[in-house]
Amino acid sequence: MTVMAFPHIPRASRALAAAFSAAALLAPLTSCSSQAADEHASSSTTTAAGSDGTSPSTRSPERLGVTVLDTVPLPPDTFTQGLEVDPDGHLLIGTGLKGESRLMRVQPGELAPLKEVALEDSFFGEGITQTETGIWQLTWKSGTAFLRDAETFNELDRATYDGEGWGLCNAGSELIMSDGSATLRHLDPQTFEELGPRTEVTLNGSPVDNLNELECVDGAVYANVWMSEDILRIDPATGEVTAVIDTANLNHVPSADPNAVLNGIAHIPGTDEFWITGKLWDELYRVRFE
Repeated sequence: MTVMAFPHIPRASRALAAAFSAAALLAPLTSCSSQAADEHASSSTTTAAGSDGTSPSTRSPERLGVTVLDTVPLPPDTFTQGLEVDPDGHLLIGTGLKGESRLMRVQPGELAPLKEVALEDSFFGEGITQTETGIWQLTWKSGTAFLRDAETFNELDRATYDGEGWGLCNAGSELIMSDGSATLRHLDPQTFEELGPRTEVTLNGSPVDNLNELECVDGAVYANVWMSEDILRIDPATGEVTAVIDTANLNHVPSADPNAVLNGIAHIPGTDEFWITGKLWDELYRVRFE
């Protein structure tokens, strides 16, 4: 999710891809930084059986990889926390770090933002998503979500929530939010009020912590897992992980900064393609999951 202050840790997903076990994915991820993410325990979660009546734990998820179709540069020093494609094909990027958090609109491949607005220095920006009402942007530990006009980025409203904010996506009738735990929250797109029980995300029957940046696509939720090279495809109704997508073949050169991890998934409307990137990455990858 956010900031660490320990030596670089190798990415976790190669072990997951080789063994494909929930234990590998769920290996404890800790930090000794003053800004490290605390574990967030959800008080209200729910899971459900699949439509065929079987338990989610009885069905093995697909194993997918990425085919890289194109690579373009990103604005430098972009601490990517939220990534989405707007209706005009531009990228919306929400960034983090106190004093550096902002919302940007970027033409893919261009280094200068078309539009940007900074958050107040006291806020650490997190996930974003666009709705008919405007663009919602989370903050990490402040319990505040900003609603901004989709064109001008002027602030329209603020909402509050309990716990931490990590990822956010628009599923149409609801927003889906992650908080760094193994649960997904279901929110009203206009008021940001929580709609009902939270959904626990499980891989082969075991909870998956550290859910981070989210993307809602055709009834599924795609999620980064903090400090992992894998993207999960999740059924938001049951919490079942239906696919694990290994991104190890991106050929991204690891950074000496331990915060420079995979984070950012944006579906390209009208296609089966996605933009993906990471915190402090210089590259944006156009990919297909297959």
